[in-house]
Amino acid sequence: MTGDSSSAYQERYGWDRKTTGLVAVSAVFTAALLLPDIPLFARILGLPLFGAGGLLLAYTALSRKVALRVDETGVLLGGSPVRYKATTAHVPWGDIESFVLWRQATGSASLPYVGVSRREGSPALPGDGPKARAIVKHLVPVPADTVMSSRVVTGWRLDKDRLIAAVGHFAPGIPVQDGF
Repeated sequence: MTGDSSSAYQERYGWDRKTTGLVAVSAVFTAALLLPDIPLFARILGLPLFGAGGLLLAYTALSRKVALRVDETGVLLGGSPVRYKATTAHVPWGDIESFVLWRQATGSASLPYVGVSRREGSPALPGDGPKARAIVKHLVPVPADTVMSSRVVTGWRLDKDRLIAAVGHFAPGIPVQDGF
């Protein structure tokens, strides 16, 4: 492992095509719900969903917080921008066995994830508990340990080639398993 931070790979939350589209759709639906002929029950259900949801997506994009960082110290898995400190995790290279790029099926589409497979006995990460593990054990195509140390690639872009280059630079013995 090298101490050269110029080869670090970092991605921040921001505006990607999906986030821009969802914020635009939320704004249109929110505006439509404010029209005078819309029933009250539609407003009560729709405004929190589209108004608050759109604002949350915009806040995430504008936060510019780190979503993923690979450097000489290890891997920073950025958390939810709303609870960033509580959900962000740093995994040192000594705890990592491999990088795992995987997809979770969501109906006819899928969501890309990036994560690490950690060595047995590594300290628990935020959100890693028996209830969470019991739920994900039956829902995802990767081991629960990997899920607990993964982040969905949404609200930011993953440059796979730069990620692989950074892992190769800072931890040449650690493989990148590409399930994309």
